[in-house]
Amino acid sequence: MGRISTHVLDSSLGAPGAGVDVTLEFHTSDGWLLRGSGTTDGHGRIDSFIAEDEAESGNYRLTFDTGSYFHLRNQDSFYPEVVVLFEVTRPEEHHHIPLLLSPFGYTTYRGS
Repeated sequence: MGRISTHVLDSSLGAPGAGVDVTLEFHTSDGWLLRGSGTTDGHGRIDSFIAEDEAESGNYRLTFDTGSYFHLRNQDSFYPEVVVLFEVTRPEEHHHIPLLLSPFGYTTYRGS
Protein backbone atom coordinates (compact mmCIF):
# COMPACT_ATOMS: atom_id res chain seq x y z
CA MET A 1 0.00 0.00 0.00
CA GLY A 2 2.12 2.92 1.24
CA ARG A 3 4.93 2.99 -1.27
CA ILE A 4 6.63 5.65 -3.38
CA SER A 5 7.42 4.87 -7.00
CA THR A 6 8.38 6.68 -10.19
CA HIS A 7 8.36 6.21 -13.94
CA VAL A 8 10.43 8.20 -16.44
CA LEU A 9 9.19 8.54 -20.01
CA ASP A 10 11.48 10.16 -22.59
CA SER A 11 8.94 12.06 -24.69
CA SER A 12 11.62 13.01 -27.25
CA LEU A 13 11.98 9.31 -28.10
CA GLY A 14 8.51 8.09 -27.23
CA ALA A 15 10.17 5.47 -25.03
CA PRO A 16 10.90 4.68 -21.38
CA GLY A 17 13.69 6.66 -19.74
CA ALA A 18 15.85 3.69 -18.79
CA GLY A 19 19.03 4.26 -16.79
CA VAL A 20 18.09 7.45 -14.92
CA ASP A 21 19.57 7.63 -11.41
CA VAL A 22 17.02 8.86 -8.85
CA THR A 23 17.25 9.62 -5.13
CA LEU A 24 14.43 9.98 -2.61
CA GLU A 25 14.89 12.18 0.46
CA PHE A 26 12.65 12.99 3.42
CA HIS A 27 12.67 16.38 5.15
CA THR A 28 13.39 16.29 8.89
CA SER A 29 14.10 19.01 11.44
CA ASP A 30 17.80 18.41 10.72
CA GLY A 31 17.44 18.74 6.93
CA TRP A 32 17.08 16.20 4.11
CA LEU A 33 17.56 12.51 4.94
CA LEU A 34 18.26 10.00 2.16
CA ARG A 35 15.49 7.39 2.18
CA GLY A 36 16.31 5.50 -1.00
CA SER A 37 17.91 5.56 -4.42
CA GLY A 38 17.87 3.58 -7.61
CA THR A 39 18.19 3.54 -11.37
CA THR A 40 15.19 3.26 -13.64
CA ASP A 41 14.86 -0.17 -15.26
CA GLY A 42 14.31 -0.99 -18.93
CA HIS A 43 10.71 0.14 -18.58
CA GLY A 44 11.78 3.46 -17.01
CA ARG A 45 10.49 2.42 -13.60
CA ILE A 46 11.54 2.26 -9.98
CA ASP A 47 8.77 0.33 -8.24
CA SER A 48 9.59 1.39 -4.70
CA PHE A 49 12.21 3.35 -2.82
CA ILE A 50 11.19 2.26 0.68
CA ALA A 51 9.37 -0.65 2.29
CA GLU A 52 5.59 -0.26 2.28
CA ASP A 53 5.40 0.18 6.06
CA GLU A 54 8.17 2.83 6.16
CA ALA A 55 6.29 5.68 4.47
CA GLU A 56 5.44 8.56 6.76
CA SER A 57 3.67 11.89 6.48
CA GLY A 58 5.80 14.82 5.45
CA ASN A 59 7.74 16.38 2.61
CA TYR A 60 9.76 14.30 0.17
CA ARG A 61 12.17 15.18 -2.61
CA LEU A 62 12.91 13.12 -5.72
CA THR A 63 16.04 14.11 -7.65
CA PHE A 64 16.45 12.77 -11.19
CA ASP A 65 19.96 12.86 -12.72
CA THR A 66 18.78 13.92 -16.16
CA GLY A 67 22.09 15.47 -17.22
CA SER A 68 23.91 12.12 -17.08
CA TYR A 69 21.01 10.40 -18.84
CA PHE A 70 21.24 12.74 -21.85
CA HIS A 71 25.05 12.92 -21.75
CA LEU A 72 25.26 9.13 -22.19
CA ARG A 73 23.11 9.54 -25.29
CA ASN A 74 25.36 12.32 -26.67
CA GLN A 75 22.41 14.67 -26.51
CA ASP A 76 22.44 18.29 -25.37
CA SER A 77 20.00 19.14 -22.62
CA PHE A 78 19.05 22.14 -20.50
CA TYR A 79 18.29 20.66 -17.05
CA PRO A 80 21.18 18.76 -15.41
CA GLU A 81 18.74 17.46 -12.82
CA VAL A 82 15.04 17.58 -12.09
CA VAL A 83 13.94 18.00 -8.47
CA VAL A 84 10.36 17.20 -7.52
CA LEU A 85 9.14 18.16 -4.05
CA PHE A 86 5.90 16.61 -2.83
CA GLU A 87 3.94 16.15 0.38
CA VAL A 88 2.62 12.85 1.68
CA THR A 89 -0.42 13.32 3.91
CA ARG A 90 -1.71 9.74 3.71
CA PRO A 91 1.31 7.46 4.05
CA GLU A 92 -0.83 4.34 3.68
CA GLU A 93 -1.54 5.27 0.03
CA HIS A 94 0.62 4.56 -3.01
CA HIS A 95 2.38 7.70 -4.26
CA HIS A 96 3.49 7.41 -7.89
CA ILE A 97 5.38 10.35 -9.38
CA PRO A 98 5.93 10.04 -13.16
CA LEU A 99 8.38 12.28 -15.02
CA LEU A 100 7.78 13.08 -18.69
CA LEU A 101 11.19 14.15 -19.91
CA SER A 102 12.71 15.78 -22.98
CA PRO A 103 16.09 17.51 -23.40
CA PHE A 104 14.60 20.97 -22.88
CA GLY A 105 11.57 20.42 -20.68
CA TYR A 106 9.74 18.14 -18.26
CA THR A 107 6.34 17.54 -16.70
CA THR A 108 5.37 15.67 -13.55
CA TYR A 109 2.17 14.80 -11.75
CA ARG A 110 0.77 12.42 -9.13
CA GLY A 111 -0.01 9.19 -10.92
CA SER A 112 -1.62 5.99 -9.79
